[in-house]
Amino acid sequence: MEITLEDENNNSSGNFEFKAAHQAFRDRWKGTDDTMCRHSMSFHLHHKLQSDFFASYLYLLEKIPLVKLFPVTCEFIKGEKQFYYRAQKFYEDVPASEEGMMGDFVEISNVDLESSRQFLKRFVGPGKAGTHRALDCGSGIGRVSKGVLLPVFEKVEMADMMEHFLLHAHEEYLGDDADRIETYYCYNLQEFTPPRNKYDVIWMQWVACHLTDKDLLNFLIRCKKSLRPNGVLIIKDNMARQGCKLDPIDSSISRHLDIMKVIVSKAGLEILAVERQEGFPEVIMPVWMMAMK
Repeated sequence: MEITLEDENNNSSGNFEFKAAHQAFRDRWKGTDDTMCRHSMSFHLHHKLQSDFFASYLYLLEKIPLVKLFPVTCEFIKGEKQFYYRAQKFYEDVPASEEGMMGDFVEISNVDLESSRQFLKRFVGPGKAGTHRALDCGSGIGRVSKGVLLPVFEKVEMADMMEHFLLHAHEEYLGDDADRIETYYCYNLQEFTPPRNKYDVIWMQWVACHLTDKDLLNFLIRCKKSLRPNGVLIIKDNMARQGCKLDPIDSSISRHLDIMKVIVSKAGLEILAVERQEGFPEVIMPVWMMAMK
């Protein structure tokens, strides 16, 4: 992983923190050398060195805000288990409601859904994607399924890693429309393989950001195999204004649009259209929609 320090030379406080971290790193190695090298079996020494190294590394990575992922290198994230574990723990505390799905911005839900409906219309119909079945990835309680997909498709399937979201969708939120949800998949997307040649549209909203570049690439490859003839994959997500932005709270990575395009290209998908979501407050990170086949 590459890391970079922002404004190290221009921020005396930050420079002090960096030096302190560097000294802590050196002190750990020196202490290890003095206390372990003279009287240890080799396997014990190796274990101790490894433990101290990663303890120092995590100190640098997590305790000092000046250390961050360098843009375009999020594909080299190590420790994916911790990255995904944090997201799992975050969503365990999120209520199964529209407010929970939208965070502090539930008032923009209708604007979001209407833009998604208009974008989707461009890719379904005669000579385009069919309207038999769609897959909602990272579906949550089914906000997009209910407001965008079910009005268009005969059947919808939903995939989300949180069981309580899917249960709420089926038992309450979707109402009578729940009868047209053909399957609920309770999976992390990095571990999910959609059935082959099954979907006219696969919709991924605010979930690509929860996958590392490697896992996102592999999932897009699997999705490509799941599309029916003329099928379309649509990603709608936060896009960083530059580089990549890691949010340690919900454990998500927002990528610049150009980075997302590179991943899509590597997956062997052709981009059909890209459109920015309008009508959101300026304080919200830019949201873009991308259709591909």
